[in-house]
Amino acid sequence: MSANVEIDFTLNGVGRRVSVTPGMSALSLLRDVLDLTGTKYGCGEGECGACTIRVDGVTVNSCLMFAVDCDGREVVTIEGLASDPRAQRLQQKFVEHGAVQCGFCTPGLVVQANHLLEAHPHPDAAQVQRGIEGNLCRCTGYKKIVEAIQESGRDNWGQSKFDRS
Repeated sequence: MSANVEIDFTLNGVGRRVSVTPGMSALSLLRDVLDLTGTKYGCGEGECGACTIRVDGVTVNSCLMFAVDCDGREVVTIEGLASDPRAQRLQQKFVEHGAVQCGFCTPGLVVQANHLLEAHPHPDAAQVQRGIEGNLCRCTGYKKIVEAIQESGRDNWGQSKFDRS
């Protein structure tokens, strides 16, 4: 039997200390231990993107990450984006464009799209498609999702942090 491990990390801007089992996934930590259910369990294999979170500014599939690997890191979930006005407007664009049906994929898509728009605030359709290719949606197709992300970029994001002008 494995002993629990104490980890310290920042979750949605708040320092946390929790006890986890060595084999626990970050997804299980978020949903089952911390009761943050916005991050969804989809495939458990890193194929669908429903569990997308940000760790130290990079998007990852939380089903593939061990909870112990959150130690010392900054983790942001869909709940953590609730206080970001741009992320709120991005979510509103999803609604306005009809890019949400069952909603299961939406949290992961919003986290991924937010990450994309921070780097590329005015993406063309091909850039959006590449940016969300790890996030599957079985209900809508992707046209409305791509349009929502592009419009959000046009309306809500300024210059890219990678632009040098």
